[in-house]
Amino acid sequence: MTEVPALSWSGDPIVVAGIGADGWDGLGGATRRVIAEVQVLLGSERQLALVPDAESAAERVAWPSPLVPALPGLLEKFAGMRVCVLASGDPMFYGIGVTLARLVGASALRVLPQPSSASLACARLGWGLADTPVVSAVGRRLETVLPELADGRRILVLSSDEHTPAQLAEVLARNGFGASTLTVLEQLGGPGEQLAAAVAAKWERPPGDPLNIVAVDCVADQAAPRLTRLPGLPDAVYSGDGQLTKYEIRTLSVAALAPAPGEVLWDVGGGSGTIAIEWSRTHPSCRAITFERIESRRKQISENAAALGVPGIEVRGAAPEAFADLPAPNAVFLGGGLTQDGMFEACWDRLPPGGRLVANAVTAESEAQLTGLAAEHGGTLRRFQVYRAEPLGGFTSWRPQLPVTQWSVVKSG
Repeated sequence: MTEVPALSWSGDPIVVAGIGADGWDGLGGATRRVIAEVQVLLGSERQLALVPDAESAAERVAWPSPLVPALPGLLEKFAGMRVCVLASGDPMFYGIGVTLARLVGASALRVLPQPSSASLACARLGWGLADTPVVSAVGRRLETVLPELADGRRILVLSSDEHTPAQLAEVLARNGFGASTLTVLEQLGGPGEQLAAAVAAKWERPPGDPLNIVAVDCVADQAAPRLTRLPGLPDAVYSGDGQLTKYEIRTLSVAALAPAPGEVLWDVGGGSGTIAIEWSRTHPSCRAITFERIESRRKQISENAAALGVPGIEVRGAAPEAFADLPAPNAVFLGGGLTQDGMFEACWDRLPPGGRLVANAVTAESEAQLTGLAAEHGGTLRRFQVYRAEPLGGFTSWRPQLPVTQWSVVKSG
């Protein structure tokens, strides 16, 4: 779906020109001519300094901080003028070009990219760019790298500053990937280009240049738990008071919710946050909001989410009061409060047509309610019985877990 521009821009398109660490010398003739002809140059102090005074008589305006809230007013100030925005490398690769496209629309832009830092890094290392995931640590917590880690995998991390490599090494060592090799690539493409590599657990390199990207050659510790993006993480990786959807039922529940990239889940009755966390881990763009009435559990959900690489999960108070002012979800998991008066109705009313709802029940009362709801709204009822092997004297017996009734339904128009 095409986004509606938030700001109207008329006149010449805004030129968004990528410029690398090699500065003016690395630009093609067409980009140089455009920069020479514009009336206003916008960019960081570092980027503006890469354009020689003799090559452009444009007014130079350094980005304010914070940038995004100031952008609309800044563009309105220069409306009707020929404007060029300078960006690092490829403006559409985690760059200002993406923000401007949302603000004024793609048709109001003329983007002139240079190679991205990821392209240059892969060129130096001999890695296939299409096969190398990229995680940005700019404005994000470093734990977001965790779901991408797997033994033998190669990933790139866009650094926030010169401290990111050491911080990343510490995160890897703390999460079972201390044997991984980190390569810091600084000032790629420029005269100050430099590469340095070391093992994460033995990282001692002092902070270097703030303009860097880190390549990670992942090596998992033998004792590290295997944590993939698929649902069904071991129960032991969650801390809390024991209020969590267990491994087997959690796997079936997330599968029934059927997350797709970019979708939003409401997890009602968050407990330890397991459903919201495993929904969010399935894809970097999946988001979740969890609702939990007990403060200590809300704190625990946030801690579990950060520890498992999805610190962006939003944790709210008791439902349905906390539904206020939220956009509609794509899916709802009702894991707690099913028998609370009005809870299902509040969730159902906020779910748009085509949205999915999954509810689990373990008591006779909540199971009876699900049976009635299925008769009224359709959907599928399932009952799961899980047995786990446990020692019995010198033998092994099968111990049954509480049976779980699950209702899954897609809301019709």
